Amino acid sequence: MISAAREKVSRRAIAKEYRRQQLIDATIKCISKKGLGSTTLADVAGEAGLSQGIVNLHFNSKDNLLYETLRFLAEEYDNEFMAAVESEPDDAAAKLLALMRMDLKPSICDRNKLAVWFAFWGEVQSVPTYQKICTAYDDKYDEILLDLADTIIREGNYADIDAQTAIDALTSLTDGLWLSCLVNPKTFNRSTALNAVLSYLQAVFPDHYPKESLS
Repeated sequence: MISAAREKVSRRAIAKEYRRQQLIDATIKCISKKGLGSTTLADVAGEAGLSQGIVNLHFNSKDNLLYETLRFLAEEYDNEFMAAVESEPDDAAAKLLALMRMDLKPSICDRNKLAVWFAFWGEVQSVPTYQKICTAYDDKYDEILLDLADTIIREGNYADIDAQTAIDALTSLTDGLWLSCLVNPKTFNRSTALNAVLSYLQAVFPDHYPKESLS
């Protein structure tokens, strides 16, 4: 009896998590089409093929739904980011390159998700809950990227390169490539985008990213 009850509770938990994820996925699609302000709970319910009552049951309000959608995207990106870091345990240059490749993966550099990211970034300054999530993760990534750049600079004796400046330029480049993917989907090319990143790394850290090794 106890085992059967536990199994029933487990099935309910799985079903609840599946439904929540279904609604978050629908929210991403709605925001990518209509923006944050114009997306309604009815839109999300329609996109998911569910009733608005189901949306209210799982999230209570639009604010909660938007918050959970942002949190989902942030955690998904964080998992990919840390997996890329850990894939190259002893090589700072390889870690940095893995992170740049990760940023352009189809699962990350996805037009619907990018539309949502840019929509939330536009609201960060006016919505403290969004700002808290974005700032915490951004600070974490900045620290890791800066540490990688510092290590590469020390290893290569790049005396005239400032780590913070190099990383600021690199993240600006990848942000620009994300924007290009969003606004120019027909002309955006992942290989060309990655080549732009590689060209930057080759120019700044030539000993760590020789052209022949990246061709």
